Amino acid sequence: MNQIPSLVAVFAYLSLLTVGGGMAAYPEMETLTVDVHHWVTSQQLVHFYSLGQMAPGPNMNMVAAIGEKVAGPLGALAVLLAFYAPTGLLTLLVGRIWTRLAAWPWRTSIQQGMSPAALGLMLAGALTFGKSSLEFSKPTGQMIEFNLIEAVVAVAILLLVLRTKLNPALLILACGVVGVFAHL
Repeated sequence: MNQIPSLVAVFAYLSLLTVGGGMAAYPEMETLTVDVHHWVTSQQLVHFYSLGQMAPGPNMNMVAAIGEKVAGPLGALAVLLAFYAPTGLLTLLVGRIWTRLAAWPWRTSIQQGMSPAALGLMLAGALTFGKSSLEFSKPTGQMIEFNLIEAVVAVAILLLVLRTKLNPALLILACGVVGVFAHL
């Protein structure tokens, strides 16, 4: 069965949830791609997201990987267009209106009201991602108990990113290398 129309519908919808970035849409993306459509496993989604963070355009890499897995190169292209076209058009339209309303007194209030909403969406995405990545064993994909070692590594990485100027992509790569040697 051709999955491309379903991919387009799902990712066009998800694109409108990305207020604050791709992480804001992560919980709904997991629900739709893992639980509803069964296109990927929760573990695969975590891997796509993690790998996407190492290259420019991390959200583009993640959604293209899902589209390619489900429907090949055409699926990747369809998902990319579906994920970026709606928000691109919305940004153009809202941007034009927003510029015209520069002197409108409610404009600042709207922006201030949207900031906590965007933050909440990003935090929900981060928590969903964290839960998914810490609850699955890497080799089997089977649900396991909370993994304390992975949780400690996650907190250590968080502290390194917040307190140093280390490149997050290098930290992800280093953890990947450690993971390879840990499973040899």
